[in-house]
Amino acid sequence: MRVLLVEDDEPVAQSLRRGLVRYGFEVEWVSTGGAALGHEGPYDVVLLDLGLPDTDGLDVCKALRGRGDVPIIVISARSDETDRVVGLELGADDYVSKPFGVREVIARIRAVMRRARPRTEGAAAGPDVYGSRLTVDRKAARVRLDGEEVALAPKEYDLLAFLTEEPGALMSREQIMEAVWDANWFGPTKTLDVHVAALRRKLAGAIVIEAVRGVGFRLEIAGDDGAS
Repeated sequence: MRVLLVEDDEPVAQSLRRGLVRYGFEVEWVSTGGAALGHEGPYDVVLLDLGLPDTDGLDVCKALRGRGDVPIIVISARSDETDRVVGLELGADDYVSKPFGVREVIARIRAVMRRARPRTEGAAAGPDVYGSRLTVDRKAARVRLDGEEVALAPKEYDLLAFLTEEPGALMSREQIMEAVWDANWFGPTKTLDVHVAALRRKLAGAIVIEAVRGVGFRLEIAGDDGAS
């Protein structure tokens, strides 16, 4: 996933960039509003600081929204509710106040990207479809294989929901444990292997979960190119 990061504070930008790259994101960093508006490369989401040196970030937000529907997440030290409301009214999809953690930003990115996924015009948002056999209904927390509901334990579902957010992406054990269990998990990571084995068994033929020795796991959609 490609991220355009608009942030003039270099330490903040570098820290956030390193964190996002570690989680598999591609990050282009610019430090001014002019550079953001002049950036021509494709990107999937914009992380936009409001306190830019050359122009107000709210003006940049308005200009970017006028160009298209790419999700915009405002990141700012401004905690004033007025700025938050104005940012959302100008077209921002979400707002994160500094200081923030990389995991929080990633969660916000994934949430806005799920909401932004193109749907058939006029159709109600429904389950996410993976290949020809698997559907994941995130609103109802239900999984179906060939139209039949599959009984998954709560953590099995959470693991599947996380891995299917980016099919084909290699996720480290640390990333998975933080996202599916939590950052304060001190138990054995063997529990992850147990849950992976359960998903492989229950969803055999629809997904492939590849173990990458010493790193983590990669989920692929069986008989598909990996895209959902």
